[in-house]
Amino acid sequence: MTEPRDEQRGDALTVFRDPASVTVVGASADPAKWGHWLARGALKGAHRRAVHFVNARGAVIEGRQSVPSVRDVPGELDLVVLCVPAAGVPQVVREALDKGARGFLGITAGLDRALHPGAERELAREIRRRGARIVGPNCLGIYDAATDLQLAWGEFTPGPLGIVSQSGQLGSELANLAADSGLGVSRFVSVGNQVDVTAEEALADLAEHEQTRVVALYVESFIDGRRMIRTLRRLRDAGKPTIVLTVGASEASRAAARSHTGAMTSALDVVDAACRAAGAIRVDTPARLVAVAQALLGAPLPRGGRVAVVGDSGGQGAVAADVMAAHGLRVEPLPEAAREKLAAVLPPDAGLSNPVDLAGGGEQDMTTYATVVETLLADPGTDAVTLTGYFGSYGEHTPSIAGRELDVARRIATAAKRHGKPVVLHSMSRASETVALLRRLGVPTYHTIESAAAGLAAARRLAELPGRELPHPGTRRWPHPLDGYLAARRLLQSAGVPFPGAEPVTTVAEVAAAARRLRPPYVLKADWIAHKTEAGGVRLGLADADAACRAFEEMSAALGPGRYVLEEMDTRAGTVEMIIGARRDPTFGPVVMVGAGGVLAELYRDTALELAPVDPPTVAAMLRRLRSHALLTGWRGGPPADVDGLIRTVVAISTLICELPACGEIEVNPVRVGPDGVLAVDALVTVLADQTTEEDR
Repeated sequence: MTEPRDEQRGDALTVFRDPASVTVVGASADPAKWGHWLARGALKGAHRRAVHFVNARGAVIEGRQSVPSVRDVPGELDLVVLCVPAAGVPQVVREALDKGARGFLGITAGLDRALHPGAERELAREIRRRGARIVGPNCLGIYDAATDLQLAWGEFTPGPLGIVSQSGQLGSELANLAADSGLGVSRFVSVGNQVDVTAEEALADLAEHEQTRVVALYVESFIDGRRMIRTLRRLRDAGKPTIVLTVGASEASRAAARSHTGAMTSALDVVDAACRAAGAIRVDTPARLVAVAQALLGAPLPRGGRVAVVGDSGGQGAVAADVMAAHGLRVEPLPEAAREKLAAVLPPDAGLSNPVDLAGGGEQDMTTYATVVETLLADPGTDAVTLTGYFGSYGEHTPSIAGRELDVARRIATAAKRHGKPVVLHSMSRASETVALLRRLGVPTYHTIESAAAGLAAARRLAELPGRELPHPGTRRWPHPLDGYLAARRLLQSAGVPFPGAEPVTTVAEVAAAARRLRPPYVLKADWIAHKTEAGGVRLGLADADAACRAFEEMSAALGPGRYVLEEMDTRAGTVEMIIGARRDPTFGPVVMVGAGGVLAELYRDTALELAPVDPPTVAAMLRRLRSHALLTGWRGGPPADVDGLIRTVVAISTLICELPACGEIEVNPVRVGPDGVLAVDALVTVLADQTTEEDR
C-alpha cells in the first residue's frame, strides 16, 4: 500500500473529523448492542449533519426509522460506520462506495477469519483505490468534541486530552480516567487493526486541532518508527506534548544477531530513545498517563528538579518529600533568607526547612497557604512547589468558609503564573469546588501524592527533552567483505575508531615475523570467532615472539587452521573498559548503545541507548546516565579518562551504522578509555541478510 504524501493526508481525514453525513450500518434498537450505542451517539450530531440508520429489519432507533440497505439511503454518503457481521462487510463497502462514501469506520472484527486470510487488507486496498479511507477494522470508534461527532461505545466528557489508541478498550479507560480527574477528551480515535489509517496519521491530524492541548498515545506496534518520531515532534512544536503508553513495542526489536548489543537492551529501551528524540514522555500505566497529562495542562514546565514541599501535616509533608525524591526530584534545605520570611508568618513550632510544616498556620489564617507558596516561588533555588494535605477540603467540609478557600486558591494560581513555576496540589478532596477551580486555573491537582510526584517528575523530564533532529547521513558503500575481526577493524578505522597495531597470521613463521614489527606484549586472536573468550580464541599477555609462537601452535591445534591476528596489547594503567554497540531496529532504524564493557558487560547491563546518528551533546548525556560514569571522571582520586575521545568514537560508530545499509550490527568491546586516549581492542560487524533499508520499506 502506497503511503499518502504528508500534504494529502490531513485532507483525506476530514471525513473522520466533521463528516457531512453519518450512516450507521447495523444500527440497532437493542440498548445492549454496539449498533445502538453508535446510532445514539450519531444522533448527538444530528443538528450538524445528516444521520442515517441501516437495519435489515427496518428497526426504529431512538424514534428514527432505519432503511433496509445502504442502497436505500437518500443521496450521497460520506462517513459509513460498519457494524455488521464480518461476512457482510465487503458488500456493504462496495454499495457505499457506489454512493460516494469517502470514509469508513470499521467496528466489525474478524474479517480475515470470516472470509479468508488477507481479506481486511484487500478491502482496504479497494477502498483506497476508489478514493476513500477506513479507520479500523476491529476498533471501538471515534469521537470529536468540537464537531459533536460521537461514534463509539461509551460516553465522553469534553476536555483538552486527545487520545489515539490501538486498543479501543484501553483508550476508553484513558477517557474514563481523564473524566475522573477533571480533564475530559477533545478527540478519541481507536485505530484498531490499522489496515489503512494508522495511529501516526491520527496523531498528525491533532496538530491543528484547536481543542487538543495534550495527546495520549497507546500503541502495541510502531509501524514506521522514524515517521512517528517526526509526527510527535510536530505535535511538541505545536505545543501539544505527547504521552506514550506501550507494552514492550516489538519482540523483533530484541533480536540480538551474534553480538551482545541486542541482548543488553530491551524493546522499551528503543521506545524510550525514540521518545527522547521526539520530545515525548513514555509511561507504564493508564493512571500514570492521566497523572502526567494533568501536570502538562496549563502549568509551566519546571526549570529544574528542586521542589519545595508544603504540608499542613508533618506526616504528609515527610511522605511527600520521600516520594518526590523517589521520582528523581530534589527536596533540598531552603536558604536562610526564605526560612526567615516563613518564620515571620508561621507559628513558632513550624518546620522551616524543606518540607515546610505549617503547624496549624493554615487553620489559624487560611491566607497563610498562599503566603507560604508565594514565598517559596520567589526563592531562586526553588523550581516547583508541592502543596500536600487538607487544602481543598475546607469549603467541602465547612461551607461557610468555602469563599475564603477559593480566594486563596486564586492567589496560589496567580503566583504560579507570575513566577512561571508549577505548583502541584495533593488534596484529600477528590473534587471539591476549590480543586475544580485550581484545575481550571492551571494548577495540577491530585488525590494521591504518588500521582502528584509522577506528574511533576514527568513534566521536569519533558522540560529537559526538547527533542532532536535525526539527520540522514549520506550512504556509502564498503568494497571489502565484512567477515571477521580484521575486516571489522578495517571498517571501523576508516570511520576514525582507533585500534592498536595488528597483523594477520596463518603460520608460525608469520607470527614470528609479525612479532618483530609489532610492540610486545601481544594478544593472539582467532579472527573468525565472534565471542573469543568463551571459545578459547584469545590469548593475552604474550611477552615475546617465542610466547606468541607457542600460543599460536596451541590455539591452532585446538581450533584448526584459519586466519589469526597478532595484536599489540594495551597495557596502559588507569583505563576503563567500555562497550559501544550499534544495530538496526526493525521499527525505529539505527540505534547506538554505550555502556560498561569487558567480559562482564552482560552481567552489569549498565548501558545507555539512543537513536542514531548521535551528536556529541547527546553522547555526553548518555554517559551521564551510566552508573559507571564516575569511573570515567576519576573514581577515588584516579585520573579522568579521555571522555572526549570516547564521545568521538560513539559518534563515529553511530554515523557508520547509518551510512552503511548493508551493516546490521556493530559491536566494539572492550573499548579501553585511558587518560591519554581511546583504543578499541575487539570488534564485530554483522551483515544484514535482507539489505533493504528502512527508507526503502
